[in-house]
Parts: sequence; C-alpha cells; structure tokens
Amino acid sequence: MTTQASFIPTLRQSWKEDILASIVVFLVALPLSMGVAIASGVPIEKAASVGLITAIIGGVVVGPLSGSPLQVSGPAAGLAVMVALFIQEHGFETLGLIVMLGGLMQLASGLLRLGPVFRAVSPALIQGMLAGIGILIFASQFHVMVDDLPPGTGKEFGGLINLWSLPEAVWKGVTEPVHRPAALIGLLTIATVTLWTLFAPKKLKLLPAPLIGVVVATAAAWHHELDMKYVPVPDQLLDAVRWPTMAGFSRLNEGAIWLAGLSLAFVASAESLLTATAADSMQRHAERTKYSRELAAQGVGNILCGLIGVLPITGVIVRTSANVMAGARTRTSAFLHGVWVLLFVALLPGVLAMIPVAGLAAILVYTGVKLAKLQFAKSLWDKDRAEAAVYVVTLAGVVGLDLLTGIMLGIGLAFARLLYTFSHLEIRVDEDKESGAVEIRLEGAATFIRLPQLAAVLERLPANAHVQAHLDRLTYIDHACMDLLVNWEAQHKSAGGELLLDWGALHGLFQRHAWRAPEATSAEPKRSEERAVA
Repeated sequence: MTTQASFIPTLRQSWKEDILASIVVFLVALPLSMGVAIASGVPIEKAASVGLITAIIGGVVVGPLSGSPLQVSGPAAGLAVMVALFIQEHGFETLGLIVMLGGLMQLASGLLRLGPVFRAVSPALIQGMLAGIGILIFASQFHVMVDDLPPGTGKEFGGLINLWSLPEAVWKGVTEPVHRPAALIGLLTIATVTLWTLFAPKKLKLLPAPLIGVVVATAAAWHHELDMKYVPVPDQLLDAVRWPTMAGFSRLNEGAIWLAGLSLAFVASAESLLTATAADSMQRHAERTKYSRELAAQGVGNILCGLIGVLPITGVIVRTSANVMAGARTRTSAFLHGVWVLLFVALLPGVLAMIPVAGLAAILVYTGVKLAKLQFAKSLWDKDRAEAAVYVVTLAGVVGLDLLTGIMLGIGLAFARLLYTFSHLEIRVDEDKESGAVEIRLEGAATFIRLPQLAAVLERLPANAHVQAHLDRLTYIDHACMDLLVNWEAQHKSAGGELLLDWGALHGLFQRHAWRAPEATSAEPKRSEERAVA
C-alpha cells in the first residue's frame, strides 16, 4: 500500500514531462526502427512493419517491466549485423526461434539474479564490438543509399567486400542515372542531420535530427517526383507477423540454433545493461537500475518478439539519451512512445510509403559513423595498451570475420590479459658484495603460480646476507607466497642472515584479504608494522 501511494503522486506530478519526452522518443524511434530493419536484412517488403512492431513491443511491453525506469528499448543498430548473419545462415523464417531462445535465456538469467554478471564485460570489448558494427553498417548501407544491393550480402568476408567496393558505389551514384536520385537524397539527408545537430535553434533542439533528415528527404523526393525505391508498407501491420509453426520448432535439435540464441542473449544483455548504466549516469531524479529485473524484462520482450517473428530488442542508447534529455521522470514515457508508434502505423500508414529507402539508409550511414568512435582507440592507447589491443582485435574480428567470432576473440584476449596480470611477477635482485646487503624488489602479483620462481631467487642468496624485501609495488600476494617468505625468513635467520619485510607497504593488502601479519622477527619490521597500523 505504501509503495502504491508513493507511486501515484509521482505519476501525477510528472505526467506532463513524461508525455513530452515520449513524443520526442517516438520521433526518434520512427525512422530508426525502419532503418534498422532494413540493415538487419529483413525482406524489404516487410522491413518497415517488422521494425515498427518491434518498437511497439519495446515500449508497450518492456517499458512498464523495465528495471531501468528511463531506458527505452527497441530494435537496435548494435544487433543489426548479428541479425543479418542469422538471416543469411538460417533463413528469415528461423529468426523468430532464435530470438525466442535468446529471450528465454535472458528471462532465466534475470530470475536467477545474474543481471550484474553481464556488466563484468571489458569496456574495450564492447566499444570494439560497437565500432566494428558501426563500420559494417556504414559499408552496407552506403550501397543501399544509392539504391544498390551491398555486394557482400550473403558472402564470406562480406563486410570487407562492402568496404572494398565503396568507390564503386560512389561512382554509380555520380555517373549512373538509375542510382543518382537516391545518392542525391542520401547526401541531402546526411547534410540535413549534420546541420541540424550543429545549428538547430535551442528551442527546437528537442526535435531529433534523424526525423528532420527523413522529413526533408521525403519532401524533396516527392516534390521532384524522383524515380527511386520507397518504403513498401503492407495493407495491414499484422501481415508482417509470422506465428510459430511445428516445422520451425523442429529445428530446436540443431546446435547452431542454440548457439545463435546464446550469442544473441549475451550481446543484447550486455548492450541493454550498459545502456542502463549510462542512463543512471545521466540523471539523478529516478531510481537506480535493478539489473536483474531489467534483464528479465528484456527476456519477456524478446520471447514475444520471437513468437511473432520480428526483430530482437535491446536497450537503445540513442532513444534512452533522448528520453533523459527530454525530461522523462518515470516508465510512463517509454510506454507511451510505444503507444504513439502503434497509433501512427494504425492511422497513417500511407505516410510511411512516401519515405525513400535512401533516406533511411543515409540515417544508418550517419549512425554507423557515430557508432565507430575510432577516437576511443587513441584515448585507450594512451591509457592502457593492453585494453587497446582488446579493442582492436574485437573490431578487426567483427569486420573481417563475423560478429560472434570477433566477440569471442576479444573475450579470449581479455581473459589472457587477466591471466597475465594475475600471474606476472617481476623479481629484481640488487646485491652489494662489499657490505653483503641484498635488496629484492617484487612487482606484480605474487601468487602460487610464481612460487617456484620466488623460491629459486631466495635459495640463491648467500646464507648470511642482510636482505631487504621491497613489496610496495605488489598488486596482490596470496597465502602461499606469504608463507614462503615467513618460513624462509626463519631459516635464513637461523643461518646468520636477516630478512626485513616491508609490512607497511603490505598493510592494505592484509586488510583486503583478511590476513594478520605474522610476528616480526626483528625490531625494525615491528616498528614498521606499528607505524602502518597507527
């Protein structure tokens, strides 16, 4: 009762902000949903309807269930390349089964409270994946922007083929009359989006640049009666729905279908939860994200999308950021944006048929460039070159091979780096032969894996040496290595030598790992430890 009583006033106080924000998000979602469907390889005659139905489910179904109150879900450019691959390999008829399996895995993960686990993904991996997807979308949609078929469609190394043939697409757009109108409309769309982003009046900034670009492109195409491809729209929106069949379910015994569902669940979940984290960082007035609830909500939405054979959904950063910047306060905004899409396609389907395909493709060309964020690689290189390597390998794998292979290469390299970090120990020994003093400097992680290396160094020291161990550059030390140092100290002392351990430097490690430092064997270590504790 208390929760309900506190929730209703929130709705009453925020309904104006939520309605305004929902209209802004609806205007953003309308062109992008159709464009993503085209980029995903959906048959052109169904693309507009499939994309819009997916957007409706993302708003009406996932919006109220979402664990992130201001996140907006729908078809995303980040999944377009993966979906296109599934359609090429398994057929458009099987896409629904793959999406449904991915949704079931997401729902199960959410119910098992595994939401936070999906956040444990290297940012370099995610950015490399998105950059690769952006490059692939740019390369394929550039050809569509001149009313041509991407030459790499359905071929091995298709992304590289599309990139290599970009000069040919430019030449067609400039010289061939059949392609020139679409090329001009594409350039007009990109110019409009860029100029609106840079110079739009402050009062009109809420109007999304992609919508303005599509409106200008549509008006120009119809005013000049240009002979080019336009968005085909079925008489009934539900004509695009494909209900499951027994023949479709019979493919559940194929391992490739389950692998496709698993890869979709992983990528869609990571993108959704990272978007939710970004939404939290952009606002301070709504509750923080409940990650497992968000994961379960995405699963419910994808199960429904799979059952009716449309695109998968995920949290979309473009729509979510538009929602936050437009002043949304509750989940009502995400829900209403789905309602507006539904009303638009139900009442004004003829408007969709006026939109040139080249205009939507140009929006995705622009989106692909924005997704790439190649400047991220430079900043990453300056900060952490190992992470930069993860970024580059993931990007190269996505572009040169395929999305799943690129992700697996990035994950493999990230794990290899992690293993190296937790197993690398550098030991430097400086010996003064005149005084008999020896200094040992340890840097890295002292774990049982490097125990033989550390033991060998200690055993080579002179029996009566005065040894000072510098431990201030250790990132981690486990019980095995600590036990070796303490035991060797006792043996070395009995042989007439001395070992001084820098307990002060290790005090933070002792606290983190719940260790109690052993009793010091000399006055100096005791004093060091007492100073550290004090």
